[in-house]
Amino acid sequence: MNIGIIGQGNVGRALREGFERGRFAVRSAGHDRQQVREVGQWADLVVLAVPYFGIDEALAELGDAIDGKVLIDVTNALGQDLEPAVDELHTSGAELLQGKAPNAKVVKAFNTVFAKHMSTGRVDGQALSLFVAGDDDQARESVLSLGEALGFEGVDAGPLENARWLETLAILNIRLGYGVGLGTDIGFRLVHA
Repeated sequence: MNIGIIGQGNVGRALREGFERGRFAVRSAGHDRQQVREVGQWADLVVLAVPYFGIDEALAELGDAIDGKVLIDVTNALGQDLEPAVDELHTSGAELLQGKAPNAKVVKAFNTVFAKHMSTGRVDGQALSLFVAGDDDQARESVLSLGEALGFEGVDAGPLENARWLETLAILNIRLGYGVGLGTDIGFRLVHA
């Protein structure tokens, strides 16, 4: 599987490192419009790892290159002030993204994890839960498999509507890490029988 990553910040670099360690073919692009388009065309699956306020620009650059492809949304619907940019009770950034890219198969994943743990899916040797939400069953399964290849414990979080709660969980993670002072060596793990 060819994985294209749009965004070369902390999240994009961490995911690229993890995917390459898992021996996936990976290409990434930052702000170069032509390179973004080429990566989108080359990839079987595209990871959108840009800040929330950069989504529209990335989609414009990708154009129809993502049509029919899995588009993993790792963003969180936060403004530059780290305050929620959408009303999570009624929608999510991922649902809005699906509306903007109707021919892609949007899957919400990786957003509840600090970037430094994305390449391994672990904190202090313990596997973190990778919550995956999306409306296309096969796309969701593909992303769960990718996450497990990195070291996460995959959790099928159901339809894309549930991205509302994953984005809220991400805000809690950020607030615990930075606001309460727990730092970034934390993460969520769902324990079930």
